[in-house]
Amino acid sequence: MKLSFISALLLGAVAAYAQQGLPRMTSVDPLNGKKGDVIVITGENLDKDQVDKVFLTDGKNDTIVEVVEQSATTIKFKIPEKAASGSRLALMILTSGKDARYIEQPVKVTIEN
Repeated sequence: MKLSFISALLLGAVAAYAQQGLPRMTSVDPLNGKKGDVIVITGENLDKDQVDKVFLTDGKNDTIVEVVEQSATTIKFKIPEKAASGSRLALMILTSGKDARYIEQPVKVTIEN
């Protein structure tokens, strides 16, 4: 009985730690820009150990962006030449590590003409 309690406690702690470690973008500045402009994303767990790649996506087409600076709370990237002008695109990340996954973020940027 005591062992099952400890196992449940340990499992709960591991699950809580895993959820706390997920990258999350909370804001974008500026909200719109032209191709080549630098955009600043803020959030949490955005360092290279957590975020391997960043994309702009319309839900069907994904365009990788060039990250020019990255820390635990910010990512700066250039809007790529391939980004569709006049579109409002979401940001998506590919997490780092052996269980890497794509996670679309709740922030968007508008690409100006």
